[in-house]
Amino acid sequence: MTYDPRTRAALTFHDARARFAERRDTPRDYLERCLDVIGRREGELKGWVVLNEAGARAAADASAQRYRDGRPLSAIDGMPVGIKDLIETRDMPTQMGCAAFDGNFPKNDSAVVRALRDAGAIVLGKTVTTALGFLDPGPTTNAFDPLRTPGGSSSGSAAVVGANMVPMAIGSQLVGSVLRPASFNANWALKPTFGALNRGERLGLSQAHIGIHANSVEDMWTAAAEIALRAGGDPGHPGLYGPLHPPAARKPARLVALETEGWERAEPNARQAFEACLDDLSRQGVSIIRRGDSPLVEALERAIAQAAPLSLRLISWEQRWSLANLVDNHPDTLGPSLVRQLESGRGMTLADYRECLLLREHARQRLAALATQCDALVSLNACGAAPVAADIRDSKYPTGDVSFACASSLLGAPAINVPLMAVDGLPLGLQVMGMPHGDAAITAIGAWLLQASRQPA
Repeated sequence: MTYDPRTRAALTFHDARARFAERRDTPRDYLERCLDVIGRREGELKGWVVLNEAGARAAADASAQRYRDGRPLSAIDGMPVGIKDLIETRDMPTQMGCAAFDGNFPKNDSAVVRALRDAGAIVLGKTVTTALGFLDPGPTTNAFDPLRTPGGSSSGSAAVVGANMVPMAIGSQLVGSVLRPASFNANWALKPTFGALNRGERLGLSQAHIGIHANSVEDMWTAAAEIALRAGGDPGHPGLYGPLHPPAARKPARLVALETEGWERAEPNARQAFEACLDDLSRQGVSIIRRGDSPLVEALERAIAQAAPLSLRLISWEQRWSLANLVDNHPDTLGPSLVRQLESGRGMTLADYRECLLLREHARQRLAALATQCDALVSLNACGAAPVAADIRDSKYPTGDVSFACASSLLGAPAINVPLMAVDGLPLGLQVMGMPHGDAAITAIGAWLLQASRQPA
């Protein structure tokens, strides 16, 4: 199907709640409409690992009763959601896209899942992930073209939202695993400040983030805020800052336009779409600052010029123990990307890892130096529209190039995908990145950017 961000009819939840309160709709009816879309599209999309329809219907009926009683638990009470199959759920297995975990059923809710249930959300099913959240792809196809990749590792979460199966899904990001698939599938997505949303059992990697995929800025922010209210951030972290309700749209005065390491590999039509977006912002009075305009921006660009390989090096050291155990206990279950990652980790020393940490800290200091120079930083979130899956299956990045989406992971900074652009009838997202704990600020800017893009020329 051809994608146009100006005319797309996306499934949203925030606007349904008034109908629930007025008894013109119910959470159960809303859920049934989601299940209808799943029934029609899942055979091709393949975004779900498992569905708990009976449990979801029971939860929807309980939510409907709360609305009848005038006592909904939160602003996401009754919202059907998908959970990336790296994250534990008490009522469904957690198999992580890896044969070594076939049938794995911890029967626990991760912190984010428990928070969603406590807020009244309907946990409908587990969404497909790449193997162990890394690069080896699963069966999911793109929401707008079944021949193209949905991205990874949050493949299923991004695709089921893009396909209007649910209004929100939980993903996670180590390198570019929320932002890139969001760009490919026309999601709003929040990759928050590092540690801002509690990772539960998934605390072992120093760049892992829980992320939100949604079809509107309102649902994205509200879901994140309601989760944070109940689960907080990672141990030792203060959690997500900002209001419970979506922050009001805010026009930025100054934006830094980042090239990142992806610029040289970006497709010409993606570059043109980004430049057109910047030109439009300039016409509306927003000052655009680029690397040639500021030594501080140039310093950041240089510091993140190897963000992807640096991130993969960090992860390979941190992951080597768990991957080695998997090889010992479940031979021949790792895909080629995970095998390469294990080999990389085995080739590193503690001194190598320490050097990587120093390079990351240097990059974070270069970002902090821009705190008084701009309201946010913008870039592409991918090198172009989603590639044809068969064309990249044997490449270095078999779910799409991570180069644009990885900088915010390295920096620990909040970033969102704004589904603002299209190339060749397919989605292309704009990344808005801020300073740590500036999640609400970039969400407000993202909301304004969408409003501004819809104003008459």
